[in-house]
Amino acid sequence: VQLVESGGGLVQAGGSLRLSCAASGLTFSSYAMGWFRQGPGKEREFVAGISWGGGSTYYADSVKGRFTISRDNAKNTGYLQMNSLKPEDTAVYYCAVRRGVFSRQNDYDYWGQGTRVTVSS
Repeated sequence: VQLVESGGGLVQAGGSLRLSCAASGLTFSSYAMGWFRQGPGKEREFVAGISWGGGSTYYADSVKGRFTISRDNAKNTGYLQMNSLKPEDTAVYYCAVRRGVFSRQNDYDYWGQGTRVTVSS
């Protein structure tokens, strides 16, 4: 199983980025997906989650209204559209998948290697 994130980079505050998570080696459509992040000196935290079929989405309060999670099961890919970025969004962003229902905890079955997002003020 492999999850590969891409799309991170350096952006000014107020800007946008779109992260992708390409999955292989599993039946992607059978897994709920989550995005997490770990900022400098911080614990890894939940950002957003989506059910296996894409019909339900969940967000941390800190990103609600600014970030949108989505998935394309035909392409085995998940996405995180990030708008109105703030310096406090600076972190390494990880995608993860788990069988069954969505979770806000770190109890996911597989994780990507992360992609770095830096938001300058």
